[in-house]
Amino acid sequence: MHPLIERHRDELRALAERYGVRSIKVFGSMARDDADASSDVDLLVETAPDTSGFTLGALLMDAQDILGRHVDLVTEAALHPAMRARVLNEARQL
Repeated sequence: MHPLIERHRDELRALAERYGVRSIKVFGSMARDDADASSDVDLLVETAPDTSGFTLGALLMDAQDILGRHVDLVTEAALHPAMRARVLNEARQL
């Protein structure tokens, strides 16, 4: 896992808890630790069925503030079928 994620792991977990996120995982280049200075952060979250888009938006904005990087936030249900297996395989729990 990339050092940026390791450094902010506790903050991201606290953020997830604050927004009622059941699970937060990193995937992509940050999970593989082959990210560079321009890489974004890909987060996979598991939420309650009644979680609003506003809640996810707030989580996204706060995660970007913490990490100082662009963040892509996705739920498992929203994963494209062609990418699903790869994402789930490389996702690492925070």
